[in-house]
Amino acid sequence: MILVTGGAGFIGSNLVAALAERDNTPVVVCDRLEVEEKARNLEKHVVAEIVAPEDLFDWLEESGEDVETVFHMGASSATTETDFDHLLENNFGVSMGLWRWCAEGERRLIYASSAATYGNGAEGFEDDNDPAVLVNLRPLNPYGWSKQLFDLQAVLLGDAGPRPAQWAGLKFFNVFGPNEYHKGGQCSVVVQLFNQISSEGKVRLFRSHDPEFEDGGQKRDFIWVGDCVDVMLWLHDNRQVNGIFNCGTGQARSFTDLATACFAAMDRPVDIHYIDTPPEIRQHYQYFTEAAMDRLAAAGYGRPFTSLEDGVARYIGDYLATNDPYR
Repeated sequence: MILVTGGAGFIGSNLVAALAERDNTPVVVCDRLEVEEKARNLEKHVVAEIVAPEDLFDWLEESGEDVETVFHMGASSATTETDFDHLLENNFGVSMGLWRWCAEGERRLIYASSAATYGNGAEGFEDDNDPAVLVNLRPLNPYGWSKQLFDLQAVLLGDAGPRPAQWAGLKFFNVFGPNEYHKGGQCSVVVQLFNQISSEGKVRLFRSHDPEFEDGGQKRDFIWVGDCVDVMLWLHDNRQVNGIFNCGTGQARSFTDLATACFAAMDRPVDIHYIDTPPEIRQHYQYFTEAAMDRLAAAGYGRPFTSLEDGVARYIGDYLATNDPYR
């Protein structure tokens, strides 16, 4: 049996879909279906049970004896959340509880970290597992801090124990793909650009306020959600692999590239307008992110990542531009 926390969310539901397509191993989802979009994320796939987050540890105590692997995708993921106590309880406390439960039962734990742990990138984007390096990272928001806190404990306990039979964390970069629609304003830029092109025939991108970058030249490591799922399944198939790894493509692309790919996928002429970055976010705005992917490759992962153009074309053509955009 496999448990997926956050299994009705964006990355989690894509993982559930892949697990359902893969074999007959029962999949239990821990999540809240408080909005229609999250329910629709799961409606095409058979799951053995859906457990409310507040009941998770009681369920594990009473019914979790057959769980072999926990994919912990659940978290309070809003980068605008400012309640440190809430984040400490949900993103750190629950993660530590699952770590202890997996360690005690010699089960496996694969969990979602975040590229938000890197902050403004001043320390680079190397997924070094040395605690002395990790402790120097400075996330820009409380969400990133909560993820950083657990990453640090994971590497310390991964060395000293007690530890799960396998443990791996993935620092997801800018993920896009189906089943993210419940996120509202936190949806990927692909959704926002698709909506702008559909309604107005043009897009608006932030103007650069850094002389080293042209307007629209700000860069991110955009990764197709299917590639993230492939990495998670590879980790599940290679239980000897432990540690924290970046999960990006290793190639930063500009927002202009992203917008151009959207226009191409929709067969529309390119029409990009630039607006000032809002002053309230300008101070902490990131101009460049790019995952260092050497550690994952050295661990044995060799599958190529989907190009930005192919991922955008697939997302728009197979999902956003259809009557049923859910996977």
